[in-house]
Amino acid sequence: MAASTHTVTNQVPPLVGYDVFAADRALVEAVDRHLDPELLDEAREELSALGRTSGSAQVQEWGALANENPPKLRTHDRYGNRIDEVDFHPSWHRLLGKGVSAGLTSAWSRPGGHLRRAAGFVIWTQAEAGNGCPLSMTHAAVPALRTDPALAAEWEPRLTSAIYDQELRPAAQKAGVLFGMGMTEKQGGSDVRANTTEARPLAEDGTYALTGHKWFCSAPMSDGFLVLAQAPGGLTCFLVPRVLEDGTRNVFRIQRLKDKLGNRSNASSEVEFDGTWARRVGDEGRGVRTIIEMVAATRLDCVLGSASLMRQAVAQAIHHSTYREAFGGRLLDKPLMRNVLADLALESEAATTLAMRLAAAYDDGSEQERAFLRLAVPAAKYWVTKRCTPVAVEALECLGGNGYVEESGMPRLLRESPLNSIWEGAGNVQALDVLRALQREPGALDAYLREVGRARGADHRLDGAIKNLLAELADLDGIEGRARRLVERIALVLQGSLLVRYAPPEVADAFCASRLGGDWGTAFGTLPHSLDLATVVERARPVS
Repeated sequence: MAASTHTVTNQVPPLVGYDVFAADRALVEAVDRHLDPELLDEAREELSALGRTSGSAQVQEWGALANENPPKLRTHDRYGNRIDEVDFHPSWHRLLGKGVSAGLTSAWSRPGGHLRRAAGFVIWTQAEAGNGCPLSMTHAAVPALRTDPALAAEWEPRLTSAIYDQELRPAAQKAGVLFGMGMTEKQGGSDVRANTTEARPLAEDGTYALTGHKWFCSAPMSDGFLVLAQAPGGLTCFLVPRVLEDGTRNVFRIQRLKDKLGNRSNASSEVEFDGTWARRVGDEGRGVRTIIEMVAATRLDCVLGSASLMRQAVAQAIHHSTYREAFGGRLLDKPLMRNVLADLALESEAATTLAMRLAAAYDDGSEQERAFLRLAVPAAKYWVTKRCTPVAVEALECLGGNGYVEESGMPRLLRESPLNSIWEGAGNVQALDVLRALQREPGALDAYLREVGRARGADHRLDGAIKNLLAELADLDGIEGRARRLVERIALVLQGSLLVRYAPPEVADAFCASRLGGDWGTAFGTLPHSLDLATVVERARPVS
């Protein structure tokens, strides 16, 4: 028998077999805080069930397999017929099916639906973020379709269904459908008014033939797509079904799948339209206004998705540090590592708390909350999504060389981390959208100031930050050139006000000292040493 050269010791057990929901104190408290008490018991049971599934060994394996086996495009069948189909690994269908059955596309039709769905989205996308894209677009298509009551009546019951049906068939023959979206083109990118896809009216009222292309069309195996095209009356929103009522395939030519940095389990494609049949959604020339509610909803999902990624990255880093020993003790107990972990935990909790506050505003639906969302969503989308990548990098480093290895799962989180900052408008687009809200919709700023004002007087650093922000808002000179700085402050002040009101004192104190009070370095792990960092880290430890 060969001699053993070493014994494996001091390796960390996998973070598996736990309740992802119950282990996230910030998320649990947000659900308790914002949801109607009459709905709490049902929601907790539902979210814990999803949390246990998300944290299970089986689902973690599904996520890894879906990522390792990206989708494949089949443009033609064996006989040369054009079919434009995308084949996915079975694990992708299992993940997507579970997300649909868990209600992640049915927020609009049940009490507290947006908050419950948001919490579920944060839980489920920690298993594999790629399936969040079709779940998000299907969810977000509902308000756009509601501009046309007939279309909404036809499609909404299937969009909000808890049944996942992957087969390509006419929508009328399916109990549940998924939606995608096609806005950007090669020449325009985020400048969708530069789109060149043409829409020619057909004999039947409200129907058109589309000719053109879409540079990014995610989840191309969906049942329907909302797209923008130039009609005689200007840029207009259209619904493009994948399969027509008579069972024939609509002209939907998938030219290629994108070879992406991350989000590899999900298919992102380039598609061509050539006489493609479509139905108008809303009036001609009102395409951006029609689709903007879908964009707003998917932007919130970008915030939720980044909060999910950050939470999983931080949970992995703290879990590793709990079990790994170095220099005579646990990493968790080393003052410098504790500072790093606490700093990461602050970023994660601030993101989760803000995201859930936005979801609660959707459920409220009042005029004031809608005005608040108009400013808060693009500001949160700008800031939270930009914080995701540095969090993922630092969390990976906490695992050392182990974190740089694919088996740890940390590289997958890192590759995914920039996506939400780019999707639905990158940083400059969000910053400019905040400026438009400030300049054109004064009610949005009033609603924002009322929200942050609820925490006034509770922390002098927050009070000072609010005062400085008001001074910046009063000075419109060179506003576009400093828009990023302004939006960053808007988001940080909002996060600080929420944490001061809702988080434990140790968390709020550390956030205000570092993010608002200026007692912070330029990298994670530079919090003031006098803070109660052990309590902050323990709160974020994934123990359920």
